[in-house]
Amino acid sequence: MAVRRDRERARPGELPLGEIAGIPIFLASSWFIYAALITVVFAPAVQSRAPTLGSGRYAVSALFAVFLCASVLIHELGHALTAKAFHLEVRRITLSLLGGMTEMAREEQRPGQQALVSAAGPVLSILLGVAGIAVERALQPGSVPQILALAVGASNLLVGVFNLLPGLPLDGGQLLRALLWKATNSWYRGTVAAAWAGRILAVLVALVPALLATTTGAAVDAFDLAWALLIAFFVWGGATAALQSASVRQRLPGLSARGLARRAVPVPAAMSVAEAVRRVAEAGARAAIVVDVDDRPVAIVSEAAVAATPPERRPWVSAGEVSRRVDPQLVLPWTLTGEDLLAAMQGNPATEYLVVDDQGRPYGVLSTADVQNAFASV
Repeated sequence: MAVRRDRERARPGELPLGEIAGIPIFLASSWFIYAALITVVFAPAVQSRAPTLGSGRYAVSALFAVFLCASVLIHELGHALTAKAFHLEVRRITLSLLGGMTEMAREEQRPGQQALVSAAGPVLSILLGVAGIAVERALQPGSVPQILALAVGASNLLVGVFNLLPGLPLDGGQLLRALLWKATNSWYRGTVAAAWAGRILAVLVALVPALLATTTGAAVDAFDLAWALLIAFFVWGGATAALQSASVRQRLPGLSARGLARRAVPVPAAMSVAEAVRRVAEAGARAAIVVDVDDRPVAIVSEAAVAATPPERRPWVSAGEVSRRVDPQLVLPWTLTGEDLLAAMQGNPATEYLVVDDQGRPYGVLSTADVQNAFASV
């Protein structure tokens, strides 16, 4: 039985930008901080190349920030479209303060896939960089198009090369993991090694301003130091998240919808909560499912809602009043295990899910709390 996913919605602090090739694109509010910073920082460079622009330098600088955003989107589309070529589900692309992120429903299944998906983004960035530099040379020096072409070209080259550095969460780290995965036949070992490489890379990035100052004999530039620390923080955090994710994935095979589902008792919507609770206890079950006159499941009695109903009121409250309707996306096949189970739950967050057997018949109720507890003990 296939689990249907709802269309991706904007999360708090995000703006939907539409879809490309069926992939939803979102802009995080943090991007506007980045755009404002780029506008202020790049304006003096514009002024030096085009002194007659005056205050117009800020408009050019702001346009550069928009072009950078478009460049990041192209970079992420490289990842996303390559993943789709391998029939991998791409859930969304998010553009934010520190660049972009392509989210997929699950990890690539083979090291070769991961290598190609990871390389696609930096390759596009480098091609954009080369194209920008080539266009810049054909334009009039000091003109706005020439300034923008040079800036976009140089920044894309920098982004492309930096992302190829061998350490997670950078694309180069994904490539390193794929190579080690292939060499050791272990996704886990490849991830751990690439994540530690990312941590080492983060430390080196943080030290770059101090090393440059030592080499040149100049004082450490405060702005360069701040950027280096921000990038190092991002890389270290991503590497740490990769280590945690690897640990999580090692424990996933111990989870199954069939093994964790609570035995459920069918009850009519008009039955009182008190009677429903009694029947559940009498049957030795742990959940109740509201069924219609044809015994088809239509809702799951909410454990939290029942617990919030005082015992003295339960005879006067119906089971239907404390139930959540069973939407198609909250129905899970009992065969789901491990990563597939978590992906289905994360795609459609809820407190309870209806678990059905191979014939689509109700088997039980899966509680998110039970999955969390089981995962913690695996």
